[in-house]
This record gives sequence, structure tokens and C-alpha cells, in this order.
Amino acid sequence: MSLFKSSNPALRSSTFEKQNSFIDTSNSMTVEGTVGKIAILSLLVFCTAIFSWNQFMEAESFEGFRSYLIGGSIGGLLTALIVIFNPKSSPYLAPLYALLEGLVLGALSAMFEYSYPGIAVQAILLTFGVLFGMLFAFRSGLIKVTQQFRSMVISATFGIAIIYLISFVGSFFGFPIPMIHEASTFGIIFSLVVVAIAALNLVLDFDFIEKSAERGAPKYMEWYGAFGLMVTLIWLYLEILRLLSKLRER
Repeated sequence: MSLFKSSNPALRSSTFEKQNSFIDTSNSMTVEGTVGKIAILSLLVFCTAIFSWNQFMEAESFEGFRSYLIGGSIGGLLTALIVIFNPKSSPYLAPLYALLEGLVLGALSAMFEYSYPGIAVQAILLTFGVLFGMLFAFRSGLIKVTQQFRSMVISATFGIAIIYLISFVGSFFGFPIPMIHEASTFGIIFSLVVVAIAALNLVLDFDFIEKSAERGAPKYMEWYGAFGLMVTLIWLYLEILRLLSKLRER
């Protein structure tokens, strides 16, 4: 049943439970401390995103952003895997992950902005709107994290991951999954569903961080919790960007 604690692989309950043997009650994880770490990671993402954005806009060429996109994607993935399997590295590698992902987000945002002017600002505003909306719903009790809720969200998340994986592999053999990447009615509905699932993952992350702080996880787990939430937030932004591009194309 621990599988259903959070659909975010970075925020598994077993990860926090493993750290309990190292707990120092005078220096343990707090929600406030995690919020501060989230703010730091967000700032780092913003800084490198602005850099890669400017590089693309100055060159006005798709060739210029490829190195940031490919390098940031590979580096971010490897860094994320290390952090997930070694939470103690999160105070050092979570900021690096944020910097690398910022390069990717800036490049992708610039690419979409080139085709659909104004879309990046819209995506950013909607992302933070969803973030604070989900936080309000969680804190006010409008959305209660029950076992059934966790099971539903994680099952839907795994389903989306499988669809994306099949589509990615299929694209190399000439048979990608049709319609999900198109600006058709089905494609737009699919993106809306994915955005909704990503938003619900934020609620699971809030709940996981709060309960982990209550258990007295060690201080460095604030960075780990912030990293896990940042993973979901970046996913949400990319899906909103994809959705807006489909609506613009329509």
C-alpha cells in the first residue's frame, strides 16, 4: 500500500521512513523550511530559464537552443535519479537539478513563444494559479487525501506515463499514438485530463511533505521534499504549455 502514498517517485513514504534512523529532533524537517527551499529552487529555475530564453531570442534560430535542451534534459534526468536514490545528496543536487531544468524550460518556452506570442507568460501564470489553487484546496479541506484518492491519482499518472512511453517509442518506428499530440478535440481533451492529473499530484505532494514533517524527518529532507514538488511543478508547466499551444493552433 505504500506505493499509493504519492505518484511522485521522489516522494515515496519508504524514502522518509529510511531516514527516521537519522532523525535529530532538534534539527528536523519543517513545512516552513521546505517552502523556503521551494522558493530557492524556483528562483534557480527562473535564472537559467531566462538565460536560455535570451540565447534563443537573440539568435532567432532553433539551432541555438538544442544544446540547452538536450544537455539540460539529460543532465536533469541523471541528477534527478541520483537524488531519488540518494536523498542525502538533495541539498547539493536539487539546486543543480533546478538549474538544468531551467535551461530546458527556457529553451522550450522560447520555442513555443516564437510560434505563439504571449504563450509563455500565460503558461507561467496558469501554473502558479493552479499551484496556489491546489494549496488552498488542500489546506482548507476542500480536497481530502484519502487512500482512494491516492490510488486514483497514481493509477492515472502511471497510465499517462505508459501512453507517453508508447508514443515516444512508436515515433521511432513510424507509428506514434495518433491524436494525443494534435490540436484536435480529442488532443485538447487529452491535454486537459493530463493537466488535471498533474494538478492533483500537487495535492499528494503537499500532503506527503506535511506528514513527513510531522514524523520529524531529518533537516536535509526539506531539500528532498522541495525537489519532489519541483518535479511535479515542472511537469504541470510543460503540460499547460502544450495545452495552450493546441488551443492557439485551433
